[in-house]
Amino acid sequence: MGRRSEESIMATVERHKKRLPERIAQVRGERSQRQFARDLGVFQQNVNRYESGTTPHADFLIQLALKEGVSLDWLLLGRGRMRRAR
Repeated sequence: MGRRSEESIMATVERHKKRLPERIAQVRGERSQRQFARDLGVFQQNVNRYESGTTPHADFLIQLALKEGVSLDWLLLGRGRMRRAR
């Protein structure tokens, strides 16, 4: 892989990471961070950190996708629809 291509991929990764907090907040909707955390079975502090820009752990993202019926493609990359077909 050429240097230019690698830089382009890294820039794309960073762009997607910057949008992740917005998408997590979108999934949360009108619920408080505390209620959302309870619904997911995680600590409210984690939800706060993730919505503030800390990169979430894979376990959290998988749990969020499964419990909320959210597409990982949408969550991570903004592709397709937010909700998976049931």
